[in-house]
Amino acid sequence: MSKPSQWIVGLNAVASALEHDADHVREVLLEAGGKNPRITEIEQQARRKDIDVRRVAQQALDGVAGGVRHQGAAARYAAVKTWDEHELAALVEAAEGRALVLVLDGVQDPHNLGACLRSAAAAGATAVVIPKDKSVQVNATVRKTSAGAADILPIFSVTNLARSLRELQKAGVWIYGLAGEAEASLYALDLRGNVALVMGSEGEGLRRLTRDTCDQLVKIPMPGGFESLNVSVASGVTLFEAVRQRGA
Repeated sequence: MSKPSQWIVGLNAVASALEHDADHVREVLLEAGGKNPRITEIEQQARRKDIDVRRVAQQALDGVAGGVRHQGAAARYAAVKTWDEHELAALVEAAEGRALVLVLDGVQDPHNLGACLRSAAAAGATAVVIPKDKSVQVNATVRKTSAGAADILPIFSVTNLARSLRELQKAGVWIYGLAGEAEASLYALDLRGNVALVMGSEGEGLRRLTRDTCDQLVKIPMPGGFESLNVSVASGVTLFEAVRQRGA
């Protein structure tokens, strides 16, 4: 049985798929008469890897893009590796005491999820964990916004987030949840060991069960007086505090 496929769109997303996971790219569609030199580069890159390339009208790209801005490029992509949640502990063990896991508890906006993935990849995160329910999943918009991060990061979509957090704890990972009302500061933590950083949804923050499962709740100090940051910004701040402490 052939694997299901999906369309990924945008110059960065298509180029990243060709660079990092060309074996799963089934064909590339490029806008006929497109003037952007990157379109030519993508065509050459695909042909070097013996991937079918078709020049098509803009309307054809609009059709497969589903409303996402495609910039004249799309690729039909076989289903990426699905990570089983039982594999997460093995990734933590392989990190040899320096696992860095980003957990996103119900992010709804695909642009936010894509931006979080991009920050996680830039920070060298071990994995990203999202719940299967009440959360956006990795789709074409997420792939485009992530600028290729969705192709290279281990992303776990789990049935029971609290259970997955407890499994991480059993594997020696400290779980820190970000909450604006917390007393402790992010900057007072030691983030050099195995840590999971848990971010809540855009509107509701951390769910009660997620909050109760965390080892500690902390906040990002904001002397400017705002109550909260966008989840993708908060993820970047938190991840790179860990990077700073680890001396990367």
